[in-house]
Amino acid sequence: MTSTITHQLIDKAIKKAQSAQASIWEGESTSISFENDKLKSTQSLQQTSIAVKVILNEKIGASITTDINDLDGVLERALETAEFGKPAHFQFPGPQPSTPVKVYDPEVLSITKQTMIQTGQEMIDLVKNYNPEILASAFINKHVNRYEFSNSNGTQFITEDTGYDLGTGGQLVRGTDILFAGHGFGWKKHEINHTEIANRAIHWFKLAEKIAPLQSGDMPIIFTPEGLSVLLLSLQLGINGKDVLLSESPLAGKLGDQIADPSFSMYDNPLIDFAMRSSPYDGEGVPHQVTPIIKDGIMKNFLYDLDTAARAGVKSTGNGEGCNPTNIVINPGTTPYETMVKNTKQGLLVHDVMGLGQGNPISGEFSINVVLGYKIENGEIVGRVKDTMLAGNVYNALKNIAAISTESEWVTGWFTGLFPYIQIGALSVITK
Repeated sequence: MTSTITHQLIDKAIKKAQSAQASIWEGESTSISFENDKLKSTQSLQQTSIAVKVILNEKIGASITTDINDLDGVLERALETAEFGKPAHFQFPGPQPSTPVKVYDPEVLSITKQTMIQTGQEMIDLVKNYNPEILASAFINKHVNRYEFSNSNGTQFITEDTGYDLGTGGQLVRGTDILFAGHGFGWKKHEINHTEIANRAIHWFKLAEKIAPLQSGDMPIIFTPEGLSVLLLSLQLGINGKDVLLSESPLAGKLGDQIADPSFSMYDNPLIDFAMRSSPYDGEGVPHQVTPIIKDGIMKNFLYDLDTAARAGVKSTGNGEGCNPTNIVINPGTTPYETMVKNTKQGLLVHDVMGLGQGNPISGEFSINVVLGYKIENGEIVGRVKDTMLAGNVYNALKNIAAISTESEWVTGWFTGLFPYIQIGALSVITK
């Protein structure tokens, strides 16, 4: 039924508009959650959304609906909003070949709700076997999506993708001390080892068994792959083509400049098989591509969608709509993680923070609470720190990289990608 919906919308739209694009997204998902050691909820959803964008009198109009029977309405609303829309600086792209990427695993569909419940219970049991005092939690989600896209310049494609993600952890309360720890992972295929996920969560609990006092001061900081969100938030804003165009990014005008230590290279790669943000096209019908962002510390490219690229006089990098990254990959370094720790006389391992985004992230400035961090003393992790804040500037930190690990780990969530451990020479640590 849906194979002709976008074509119907385009045919109707171009009778009134100069050009148009239409898409329909259909998704089915199942979610399981455990809380406080018990199964909390099971939920299955079916969702549909239809989106239309038009260019009328050189202005952009857009509308979206979840009503499959509201084709005339969603189109009419898109045409109406064009009257007050922003100027159209771009044209919808014509047909372009995409690079094949694997995003669909039929085995995900065969995962039953009962299997998902059993998987969650087994993760909970592993955490409880380590320490029965932990109030354990877990989640397991699967989905299958179908996306159809057409525009009036002849671009059309259909993609289907799957997803499977799970995690476990919990909280440990001892008097006034509350510890949260956990681990999770998502992939577009069914092959995820839930025992490894649980053991990883237990690892972070084990390191936190002792509380280690830490004095304020400037000291070396090792960010775990998850902890790198501290640096990635400002960096994501800095490489966003819209922020660059508006001269809000401190990286504006710095293409070709050395903005990080030569050991640091980062690129955007939406073409990694089964990675959570991989797909052959972006949401504007532009083929996805691998984009080097920083190479050997030198700023190489910003990320653009159609509108921002046209205004900047460059080509879209396939990061539409919004100029945001897909799968971020930071190249590994030459120092094993264990060696990083052994070479640190006194420092801090940062795994999780609270308050990310406070301060002035666009400038790179941050001042955040360390939710899960560990003191390093004489080359060993000796315990968890409490009442600790971390402050600094992301761009100064990138120029002060002391080591990058040989190991890399996949992280999924707010930032998705393949990240190493990174040690910064010194940042300011404030403790109570």
